[in-house]
Amino acid sequence: MSTTEHVVKILSIRQVTHDVKSFRLEKPANYTFMPGQATEVSVNTTALKEERRPFTFTSLQEDPFLEFTIKRYKDHHGVTDAIHMLKEGDELIIRDVWGAIEYKGAGYFIAGGAGITPFLAILRQLHKENKLNGNTLFFSNKTQADIIEEKELKNILGEHAVLILTKETNPGYLNGYINEAFIKEHIQDFSKKFYICGPDVMISDIVGILESLGADTNAVVFEK
Repeated sequence: MSTTEHVVKILSIRQVTHDVKSFRLEKPANYTFMPGQATEVSVNTTALKEERRPFTFTSLQEDPFLEFTIKRYKDHHGVTDAIHMLKEGDELIIRDVWGAIEYKGAGYFIAGGAGITPFLAILRQLHKENKLNGNTLFFSNKTQADIIEEKELKNILGEHAVLILTKETNPGYLNGYINEAFIKEHIQDFSKKFYICGPDVMISDIVGILESLGADTNAVVFEK
């Protein structure tokens, strides 16, 4: 199956946290996606154009630009490192759209770290349509400084943005891990939808816990 490539310029760059930046890009004509979907991205240089990495759109379909919210990993000097060193006017290559994380009804969003990115687009779309009612976000990070778009999430979700820290204790934040004890304490209705994104081990563990507690396998949505 052939893949269509689009070379797009970076329009603006915003520092979101100490190691996360938001990149707004040109949007190719007739380029469409759903909140939660992703594409493969590479840097448009001879050395890096074939080094592809998947990133989720954090913009909405009706926006006149594309946006990616990308975390930099200090311990490996790869594509994300190269992207973080780019400037406005530099070019990226994007490709066809894919992804299995799609909104299927009100429920619980469970995210770890940069796993929030597919949910940012979904939650922004729901907020725009006044359809956030009945949704709760559980968002786990090491420290408060790691929380991506904390102010926005609190603004649109209010008390339904439940922020959890694993490496520090701060007033107003839960402390610990999203494990079986946490889920039993904070979730009562296992008939609702569950959306999960984060490190592979976290996804696997939480899916197993939810199914053991009676969640419908078909109601648990994650990137397979």
